[in-house]
Amino acid sequence: MFPRASHTVLLPLLVGGALLMENIDSTVISTSLPAMARDFGEDPVALKVGLTAYIVSLGVFIPVSGWLADRFGARAVFRSAILVFLFGSLLCAATTSLWPFMMARFIQGIGGALMVPVGRIVIFRTIPKSDFVKAVSYLTIPSLLGPVLGPPLGGFITTFFHWRWIFIINVPIALLGLYLAKQYMPDVRETDSKPLDYPGFVLTALGASMFMLGPSLLDTPFVSSAFALAVSAMGIGLLLVYGFYATRNPHALLDLSLLRIPTFRASVLGGSLFRVALGAIPFLLPLALQEGLGMNPFESGSLTCCTAFGSLTMKSLARHALRRFGFRNVLVYNALLVALVITAYGLLSPSTPHVLIALLILIAGIFPSLQFTSINAIAYADIPAADVARATSLASTVQQISLGMGITVAGIVLQTAGMLAGHHDLAYTDFPPTFACMALFSVASAIFSSRLPRDAGAELSGWRAARPRIA
Repeated sequence: MFPRASHTVLLPLLVGGALLMENIDSTVISTSLPAMARDFGEDPVALKVGLTAYIVSLGVFIPVSGWLADRFGARAVFRSAILVFLFGSLLCAATTSLWPFMMARFIQGIGGALMVPVGRIVIFRTIPKSDFVKAVSYLTIPSLLGPVLGPPLGGFITTFFHWRWIFIINVPIALLGLYLAKQYMPDVRETDSKPLDYPGFVLTALGASMFMLGPSLLDTPFVSSAFALAVSAMGIGLLLVYGFYATRNPHALLDLSLLRIPTFRASVLGGSLFRVALGAIPFLLPLALQEGLGMNPFESGSLTCCTAFGSLTMKSLARHALRRFGFRNVLVYNALLVALVITAYGLLSPSTPHVLIALLILIAGIFPSLQFTSINAIAYADIPAADVARATSLASTVQQISLGMGITVAGIVLQTAGMLAGHHDLAYTDFPPTFACMALFSVASAIFSSRLPRDAGAELSGWRAARPRIA
């Protein structure tokens, strides 16, 4: 074990470093979507199913990640997840059409589903609450290097080589992650691990998969639109059945009773609205720059990586912002600022100078970074230590569903905008209404967070309301 001071810094960096592989992969793919679509002979918007398949897999397997970590040990599960992710990456590199690519991405998602929540469990169980906001900030720094490296790297590889190499670069990162996890990750686990809720797993797995995949299959060659909508409706039905089942099962896979805690409810439900808005941006922005403004992948990637520099800047200031303003004020007013930035993306046109685009993207990285840090930290403000694994499973599942819905909703709105304009090929005029629509989800998140008590999460942030002056 490390001394407390170095433990608070080193362990989050090690976990985040292993997660770097996943973050680079997602940002690289977003930049390369148009080129991949041309090789597959598909419309670029249809590639949303490949992105959604990955997130569906996360939603399916995240609920069992906490149980697996308690049953087999966090370190063993984490290292196994890296291997599964690597195998899925190699399959992605070998695909030649959309259907196999979707399946390969699903396999990648299994690895990602175990890496992210298990890493968070290790962080929470080994670091004191007083240092938790600081630890969350350190945890996200290595993962933020993915958005810095991913877009220009993916754009460079796609423009000058071939998009398949964007998956092969995961090999050395995975090997490094395996070594670091073996050497430095504590093998934490709960000694009184409860049996797995198999009925709950089946209901949530099928329900989440059908709910998210149904809309993403619209306007694809796989199924008809009516069938896709029917699949989504069946998924909603299964999730409702699970909600009824979970309220009567004290050992349900996803403990919905945790939503009674105001800070956790604000993080999960209010945060999910925010993630719908932000989940669409990695999908929409590269399409807007390449298909709308006519940039090549390298130009697009070089610009979109600017958002990561804004994120890194805010990570060093997030703790001070929360201490100064408190969780509620940050979650409300910062979400409104994010909505303005997302709307501003829709104002870009082929005549917009690249310098102004880079400046907007840089600013756009600042506010979401603060929001994500705040949402992730406040989730655990009032969670008992014994409920950490269950809280992590529920929060992570809802997060991934909301991110997947962001991509799906954005794709549907984008296609609808084109249809209403009377054309089928993407044009830059299709993007303003799409960005504006996604910004509304961030506004809804602010409204939800406004219901929090003024001093919510004060133990974590160190914020104290100003005392009234005594006359």
